[in-house]
Amino acid sequence: MNLSDCYIIFGGNYDEVLCRLQHEHIVQKFIFKFLDDKSFNLLKVSIDNENYDDALRFAHTLKGICQNLSFSRLYESSNQITIELKDGNYKKAVDMIPQLSKDYYKTIDIIKEYKMSKEK
Repeated sequence: MNLSDCYIIFGGNYDEVLCRLQHEHIVQKFIFKFLDDKSFNLLKVSIDNENYDDALRFAHTLKGICQNLSFSRLYESSNQITIELKDGNYKKAVDMIPQLSKDYYKTIDIIKEYKMSKEK
């Protein structure tokens, strides 16, 4: 699997991110760094604790990272939650967490698989 394949599988736009970052090794560097990002986990904890101000901050952070890395599918689900939290529609935001989780773990799993293939 190559980096372009990863983007196809998790619903991203490889051409867009390559245009933005200009070199494949830079794209790879940043998607590997994404594995260490805590925004998603902190968002879930904030939602579980009904701390919606923090949840908004973490959702917005996740959305921005996804936009910069052209993780299109994950960007869309994090953007929708950000909008609902911003508008005070907390129940609707909570109801969107399963889709966000699905998109997040799909992205993470593919990046991990790609990273393991590069380490062999």
